[in-house]
Amino acid sequence: MVGKLDTAELPSPSPTSRLKLAASVGVGLKQKHVRPLMANPTMVDFVEVHAENYMVPGPRHDLLMDVSRTWPLSLHGVALSLGGDDPLDRVHLAHLKRLVDTAKPVLFSEHIAWSRHGGTYFNDLLPVPYNRQSLIRLCDRVYEVQNYLGRQMLLENPSSYVRFQGDTMHEADFLAELVHRTGCGLLLDINNLFVSAQNHGWTADDWLSRIQLDAVGEVHLAGHEQSTDDNGNPVLIDTHGEEISEPVWFLYSEFLAQAGPRPTLIERDNNIPPFEDLQQEVELAKFLMQTEAGEEA
Repeated sequence: MVGKLDTAELPSPSPTSRLKLAASVGVGLKQKHVRPLMANPTMVDFVEVHAENYMVPGPRHDLLMDVSRTWPLSLHGVALSLGGDDPLDRVHLAHLKRLVDTAKPVLFSEHIAWSRHGGTYFNDLLPVPYNRQSLIRLCDRVYEVQNYLGRQMLLENPSSYVRFQGDTMHEADFLAELVHRTGCGLLLDINNLFVSAQNHGWTADDWLSRIQLDAVGEVHLAGHEQSTDDNGNPVLIDTHGEEISEPVWFLYSEFLAQAGPRPTLIERDNNIPPFEDLQQEVELAKFLMQTEAGEEA
């Protein structure tokens, strides 16, 4: 049965730590960046890791424990297959809970996607249709996971390239209803929003006006590439392998102006550059956050 998680009953950071976290900028932890980050921990405010890379005891898990003692930790899951028809993988869920309980992340997030069907796992985040049937199924599973973990989960808006014939809801309305029914939060990927808006002819401002901005617990910023479809029409592809584009920075500024500061992650998963390159994007995100805060004051 679908129900809303009572997040008021769960442990949460103090008001002071919430304020500090809100105005923070972090990076996804990559092996080649561990040494420079450990040498100067103040370069970032928090780090994020993919949960599935740290579930097995060993050197990686030990590294994560060191990381969690150095920075606030955001844990980002990629394999729950929340949008799928298969029952939730109870073994995977147990591993995830053990990791959450030991690493004690400040934030935990997952994807509105599916990756398992008929017992087969696909190494991809596949889209869900935006309709009532899909919404009810997703709500049931989000509610189940949140109660099992004993904490709120943030759900990330996907980048999308095609629409389902069975879609009956706007993506933003789908997300707003998901938040309302389950008490989950949102991980707002600004690049994904820009990519999807361009591909489908949405207006990003209209999209933002339809969601609960207070539900956004984290922001992702990443890069994309431009390609063409089979008919030669332009299409944007979310790659996480490029610098953050100027239009995405502008959209991020618009979001900050409306919602205020949120923990913001510079996300790069392909073509990993030297950390100095990412540091420039970290500093720009901090500058924009401070600029918007100053204008509000």
